[in-house]
Amino acid sequence: MQQRYLYQPQFGATLQSDGTTRFTLWAPSCETVSIQIENDVSRPMHRDTDGIFTLAVNCPPGTRYRYLVRDDLAVPDPASRSQPEGVHGPSAVTDPKAYLWQTPDWQGRPWNEAVIYELHAGLLGGFDGVSQRLDELKALGITAIEIMPVNSFGGTRNWGYDGVLPYAPSCAYGEPDSLKRLVDTAHQKLMVILDVVYNHFGPDGNFLHEYAEAFFDNENNSSWGVGIAFAKPQVANFFIDNVLYWLMEFRFDGVRIDAASAITDHAWFGKLRERVARQIEPGRHVHLILENENNDSGLLRDGFTAQWNDDGHNVLHVMLTGETEGYYEMFADNPTSILARVLHEGFAYQGEVNPYSGKKRGMPSGDLATDKFILFLQNHDQTGNRALGERLISLASPEPLHAAYALLLLSPMIPMLFMGEEWGCRSPFLFFCDFHDELANAVREGRRKEFAKFSAFQDPEKRKTIPDPNALSTFDRSRPDRKERDTPEGRIWLERTRSLLALRKHWIAPYLTQAHSLNATVIGDRSILARWKLDNGSVLSIALNLSNHETCRISEPGRLLYSSASRRAVEELPPGSLVAGLE
Repeated sequence: MQQRYLYQPQFGATLQSDGTTRFTLWAPSCETVSIQIENDVSRPMHRDTDGIFTLAVNCPPGTRYRYLVRDDLAVPDPASRSQPEGVHGPSAVTDPKAYLWQTPDWQGRPWNEAVIYELHAGLLGGFDGVSQRLDELKALGITAIEIMPVNSFGGTRNWGYDGVLPYAPSCAYGEPDSLKRLVDTAHQKLMVILDVVYNHFGPDGNFLHEYAEAFFDNENNSSWGVGIAFAKPQVANFFIDNVLYWLMEFRFDGVRIDAASAITDHAWFGKLRERVARQIEPGRHVHLILENENNDSGLLRDGFTAQWNDDGHNVLHVMLTGETEGYYEMFADNPTSILARVLHEGFAYQGEVNPYSGKKRGMPSGDLATDKFILFLQNHDQTGNRALGERLISLASPEPLHAAYALLLLSPMIPMLFMGEEWGCRSPFLFFCDFHDELANAVREGRRKEFAKFSAFQDPEKRKTIPDPNALSTFDRSRPDRKERDTPEGRIWLERTRSLLALRKHWIAPYLTQAHSLNATVIGDRSILARWKLDNGSVLSIALNLSNHETCRISEPGRLLYSSASRRAVEELPPGSLVAGLE
């Protein structure tokens, strides 16, 4: 199976059946390109009319090479599969058949079973370090890990969203076969989803402008950088091939596409979905997930598996913390009604004007199944993009947070936890990178300037307390402190997580394929009663009170699944409580 279904991307270094390696580069800005193999003399490549350069060379796996796009500039392969010396070093030829899979018959898991755990490989000890955590995650009730981007980036530490070589796993985390071994090990227990970034390239080690200016679309720049020309076939195929490369050669169970709203060619999504459907093996479960500010429910109807529900996170954050600055302004006006809409219809914004941007946002979503939405209380963005990286446990009162956590794990939406959340982690998660000289200064000062508009950081001296993203200490502080697991509070959180996920596995997850909302009613200040029809005909009801006072009477469920209150809460909901049951 592993050889039959291997996928060969169009670009990069590909081993041929005759023992040669075929090198392919799109460099439309160049009339000539040569390839330098190891330290040997350079060899001219053949150019076609579209600016695609090719050459077949006798060289084995492990061979180092660069492209000479100018007499004075040698660059790594933009489709490099391996960068042993980092993004400024040579690329290396790899053999996709070299790794011998121990789980070649793994078909994935159906989406309704998903309980996602987002993690950063570098903070957990690289690919091998993540492998060591899989047993405890499975025992807890996690069914899928989602790994933040692993593509090669400048320096030795980065969130991954400043990557420049989308096909090459970062050597800071391990060799490509170490990543395959992680996926292979996980497939005895869990699904593995990879976060991919196609909307921009990082600032360190990106040489595409030197030889492929046509790769970019300067008319559609975003806040992350220069726009990318997805409408060009070579560019569209470069990224579609990247998805298939991760799904087929590395056997990931799915990808999460970061900032999909910045991909301006909407047709690309359909092409991606169709190519994936044609390529994957019959019966295999593969999941295409979006992060999409546009709330494009059409993509979910057309076959994309699910979308991160930022609306759900944001309104819950407002209700738990009282914060209303920045994008939380969109959820400041009557958040209880907004949360009710999220629980009933999925998205809060379905075409209404966003007061933060002044533009319309979103599309109707009430007809979509509940598992089209991924709900979360924390993730890398909303935690790490805070100036001081505080976790939600440091910002919210215990009882309402407990109730919201129960909502997260018992809601018919797909839940996602952020690493350490399962034990109530208090370690901050900060924005970190490893840039140097002028770029390091620009990133440090740019981040501090970004927070100048927030009331807590209008004082220039206060802004100096924002950690330097480039400092090693910033990276080290972001590592979840596992000692917290063994504290009384940590053990309570772990048992809470385990018991809630056990309830989900038995009573909810098996019946989510066509689950849909019946209603979500505001029953008081920051209090909601929501009901969903599950596949087996039962009705899941969740009554939530995030206020600091009791709310009105509710009907008693036929089977009480869970109550976060210290005393039985049926006729009235105590402050900061949740009651879940089946009818």
